[in-house]
Amino acid sequence: MSTESEVPQSPPAESVRVSVVVPVFNPDEAFDELIASLDRQTLARTDFEVLLCDDGSDEKTRERLAKVESTRSYVRVLYLPHSGWPGTPRNEGVAAARGRYVQFVDQDDWLFESALESLCDYADEHGSDVVVGKEVGIGRPLPRRIYRRDVPNARLGEDPLLEMLTPHKMFRTAFLREKGVRFPDGKVRLEDHLFVMRAYFEARTISILGSVPCYAWVKRAGSASSARIDPESYFPHLEAVLDLVEQYTEPGRLRDGLLRHWFRGKILKRVSGKRMVAYPAEYRERLLDTVIPIVQRRFGPGVDAGLAFPQRIAAALLRADRRDDLVALARFEKEMECRVAVTSASWTRGGGLKLGLHVEITRDGREALTFSDGALTSLPLTLDGLPARLLDAGRELTNDGIELVVSGEGDSVRQVSRASLRKRRTPTVAVDPLRVFGPDDESRGARILAKVRRAGWTFDVPLTADAATLAGAGRSPLLAGRTCTPVVTQDGAVELRRVWPGGRLKDAAGRAARRLRSGLRKR
Repeated sequence: MSTESEVPQSPPAESVRVSVVVPVFNPDEAFDELIASLDRQTLARTDFEVLLCDDGSDEKTRERLAKVESTRSYVRVLYLPHSGWPGTPRNEGVAAARGRYVQFVDQDDWLFESALESLCDYADEHGSDVVVGKEVGIGRPLPRRIYRRDVPNARLGEDPLLEMLTPHKMFRTAFLREKGVRFPDGKVRLEDHLFVMRAYFEARTISILGSVPCYAWVKRAGSASSARIDPESYFPHLEAVLDLVEQYTEPGRLRDGLLRHWFRGKILKRVSGKRMVAYPAEYRERLLDTVIPIVQRRFGPGVDAGLAFPQRIAAALLRADRRDDLVALARFEKEMECRVAVTSASWTRGGGLKLGLHVEITRDGREALTFSDGALTSLPLTLDGLPARLLDAGRELTNDGIELVVSGEGDSVRQVSRASLRKRRTPTVAVDPLRVFGPDDESRGARILAKVRRAGWTFDVPLTADAATLAGAGRSPLLAGRTCTPVVTQDGAVELRRVWPGGRLKDAAGRAARRLRSGLRKR
């Protein structure tokens, strides 16, 4: 890779493969991480440019940007009037871009070293108008399905494109200009969704590059929070997205599937469980006053058909304006407790950790979810006047199951075992240590978590056990010269830990114990 001193003057426009467009406003020290990641790109510096689109920052920031520009020939700074939102700076960046492609990056994120080269090569190979490069969550969980494999020609309604509607993607510049795909100017909520969905609808070829980490999406203190939205100002922007979907689709399965994404994520998620119960009464009424008419106008039976069982109940209650029942359903969800306990543990001949489990979901000390012929009988509200068979969970009951997972890249998780809960609440699973650690993983241990699905509800809980239950499992070979053992942490959770040569547990407690023993010997 070239050093800065070796970089020639700014390349001519026709040689630039990609323009990196970064909206900037008074960035903090995280901005240095972004610039450093651009310096490390494997793509030749004559093949890309970086447009720092300054949205009216203060004098200190302008001086900082000028220094970055003066020391890097591939950087240009666009000094713009303050707009207060990233849409306008991004539009200005596209207008000024000289690259064949445009890659949007936010000022507090960064790119992996091979990102630009991999994205450009992939787009060239497949004639892509849009390339969805793999995003990695740093301090935030991200969806996993969208990046399971490379998809050269992804299709809306068939591939999980809606899982990531962030603008952190690569777009063919001429495509954006020819189709007039722009971010809305001014402060517009869900502007990313409007831009990306318009691009999706207009594109001939959308490609997913899931095999190469490209974009680090970093959650930092003070970044987008979970603060309550203002219903009256937020939901008109949601309706603009729904208008866009209806503009580009005909009534039917595709439209219903797309609308379902926003119904599930932007409305139903806000009126369920702990979140709904925690709202002050005045805010809850404002929220419902705003969303109920949207539900009644926008989301019909075809949208409901693809929802999970508890979401179908909530949708029916919203549509019927049954507010008290909606709160009762949310309280029911909040009060459910799930526990997954290890009842037996042993090592198989093949080196797997065989665990007997007991799964229980309770409310007020009793089983929370009881059914008769597939119909839920334990819901503490009556649903007279609502659609027939609303409480029939037969479809979801066939998918009841449990997954054991461990923390993975960023805040993601990876599955290490799974079992059905369709017929019994006491499954047996086998955990392969090599799936927990991986052949090159040097971590000292991994806490095992359980993801339980029951009738469409999902519970994420720690796997628990008592020390006596795990003691009989002992140690098992893991990798050359090493073994591993299951242990119970102080809070009762199960962790699989490596044991290094000589029997040492590779953890802080083991090191502390060795120091203590060493001190006693010296005395």
